[in-house]
Amino acid sequence: MRTLAAIEFMTVDGVMQGLGSPEEDTDGGFRHGGWGAPFAAATPVSGLGDTTAYLFGRKTYEKMAAFWPHQADSNPIAAHLNAAPKFVATRTLSALDWPGSQVLAGDLVTAVSELKQNGSGTVAILGSGVLVHELMTNHLVDELRLFVHPLLLGTGKRLFRELPAPRSLRLMDFSTTALGTLVLSYAVHD
Repeated sequence: MRTLAAIEFMTVDGVMQGLGSPEEDTDGGFRHGGWGAPFAAATPVSGLGDTTAYLFGRKTYEKMAAFWPHQADSNPIAAHLNAAPKFVATRTLSALDWPGSQVLAGDLVTAVSELKQNGSGTVAILGSGVLVHELMTNHLVDELRLFVHPLLLGTGKRLFRELPAPRSLRLMDFSTTALGTLVLSYAVHD
């Protein structure tokens, strides 16, 4: 059985919107896009070895598919993303251009449960806040791997929203980067 791990980059106040560039996600008039750039070089590249597939929401998939297939395999992240199977939770896309990508068919909870049952290793969700919230609500996320950057934005989309009930977390590992980012790994318990 596979582990489903949500890998999220956020500020101390929980904002995950617009990490990569000013135009990445301007929903709600968000003007702080690209806030993650100063932290990118110090972010550790770990966990690729146990990741056997990726799961994306539509918006995150479209952003990733516009960038990563055009990066050289000398970049270990590009090499891994481009080679690994990618699954996309979408109601609007039927054809996916990024090689190795496929649409999750049918009911989300059923499809993700089946994805976890088939294979080994970790299915990693990158970003995809709406998807992560839905999967957390349905008790399908096994681990949270959080990169908490030392920054307060005060506005923007946050990863953690209302849940129907509290969820317990068990700290599995932690570290810090030279720029003060906390790298936290939690097991999610029901």
